[in-house]
Amino acid sequence: MKQDTHSLSVERVTALDEADMADLCEATDAAIIEGGGFGWLAPQGREALTRHFSGVLLVPERELFVARLDGHPVGSAQLLRPARNNEAQAWAAQLTHAYIAPYARGHGLAGMLVRRAEERAAALGHRVLNLDVRETQEVAIALFERHGYVRWGTHPAYARIDGRTVAGHHYYKLLDPARGRPTGTLFAQDP
Repeated sequence: MKQDTHSLSVERVTALDEADMADLCEATDAAIIEGGGFGWLAPQGREALTRHFSGVLLVPERELFVARLDGHPVGSAQLLRPARNNEAQAWAAQLTHAYIAPYARGHGLAGMLVRRAEERAAALGHRVLNLDVRETQEVAIALFERHGYVRWGTHPAYARIDGRTVAGHHYYKLLDPARGRPTGTLFAQDP
């Protein structure tokens, strides 16, 4: 990691002003162009991405985290909680759409983004955080594995990119709550 003289932060946002939305849309398109895992394969442009992020902010089960470099949004991640009627899986959440724009990498923001989403998930009572990632995203895979995510499976036909079928890896991480029994002890009690 570089010796950093930049201001770095990650925050959960419930609204984005026009300038932040513009910066976030630019960062998103840059990540898409670079092959980042956002689901899109081609840049979407500001209008489409503004609609996307505005929609994300309206969904009660989604929380948006924004990574900032010198105050400007340069990446994001979403924490997806199960619907309220899914009591059986209420202890698990999903980390999705995590990326940092290529021009803002190397400062540790990706790790900060993942940790912040984990902290929030644990604070909400989730004990498991799941995610999936295309096999082509080697930097993201290394990041998640460094942060303790365990690969539990590979889907051989996960995505189609440029006419080619690409596998995807599925990961989970156990989250310990701030108080109470460590999550690992819950598995020891299973019949």
